[in-house]
Amino acid sequence: MLSPLFKLVDFADCPGWRDDQHLEAFRALARSAEQVQVKPYKSGSLGISFEALAPIFADSRETIVETDGEARAFFEKWFRPALIENTEAAGGFVTGFYEPEVVASPVRTARFTVPFLRRPADLIDIDDNNRPEGFDPYFAFARQTPAGVVEYFDRPAIESGALEGRGLEIAYVESQIDAFFIHVQGAARLKMTDGRLRRITYAAKTGHRFTGIGKILLESGEVAPDRMSMQSIRSWLADHPDRAQALMWNNRSYIFFREADVDDATLGPIAAAKVPLTGGRSLAVDRLLHTFGTPFYIHAPDLKAFGGERFARLMIAQDTGSAIVGAARGDLFAGSGDAAGEIAGGIRHEADFYALVPRVLLADR
Repeated sequence: MLSPLFKLVDFADCPGWRDDQHLEAFRALARSAEQVQVKPYKSGSLGISFEALAPIFADSRETIVETDGEARAFFEKWFRPALIENTEAAGGFVTGFYEPEVVASPVRTARFTVPFLRRPADLIDIDDNNRPEGFDPYFAFARQTPAGVVEYFDRPAIESGALEGRGLEIAYVESQIDAFFIHVQGAARLKMTDGRLRRITYAAKTGHRFTGIGKILLESGEVAPDRMSMQSIRSWLADHPDRAQALMWNNRSYIFFREADVDDATLGPIAAAKVPLTGGRSLAVDRLLHTFGTPFYIHAPDLKAFGGERFARLMIAQDTGSAIVGAARGDLFAGSGDAAGEIAGGIRHEADFYALVPRVLLADR
């Protein structure tokens, strides 16, 4: 059953709908349509099920779509928009993320000392089937020891050497601050000193709760609310080298990575929906509520990014994140590299979320 949070409207009610470049969104949708032939997506709890999306995915694989007009007609044929009435806040909210690009060395040197680590062998997935009594139900990962399952080492322990000597290092970068933000983003392109372009992407994490250090800086008065951005956090860390590590260690969550090729330099990393992200078209959502592959029309009139006067774009749900919680909460993928980072770092805006609901779910409405 479709959630009552969805208030059905018409496409004419979506500001700027006809001005969008729908072909870009269709191509992002088509990547998910190919992936679901390998493994279907899990359905979110708000009622837009994978089963309802499946015939749309199938049609996108068979239909030739070459223009924005044809793509817009495709979406209008299969979907009807619904404004998400957010009960958790005054309205919807978007932030941004991107794929950083940084110079890295395949070996430790005097300059490159900060490692990215592979998943350790003693890090296990944990759920209600193997969770010890009294173990924090939040944790989806834990450490297997001869004495049983325990909480995994956190960021301070790992960065103090808890995993040294295991041969887990993928590559090394120069800056602890760069490494920290790559952990926050969950992926990066590595410009290797040997000339290769490599990619690391999320493999697992320790399981600890994510703590946003920007919130700490706000609450302590170190950064004013009207100046808060990713760039201002980086500046504070660079300006306070004697306090930077202690601040970053407040975020106990630590990410492990895996290596990946850069097959198409125009696309981002393969994320939770198992497809490469598309800059300006892929959206991270709360995967417990929403189903990957669902299109969302996002209207954020105060957001001036991606070359437009206002942000009004059709996005495809293709990623998630521990900080993305709620029906009208999303993270916009801005792309790869420094320019994308400048865009992503400034996105903290109220937005209206229009979920595109498969018409098959509206037969009796």
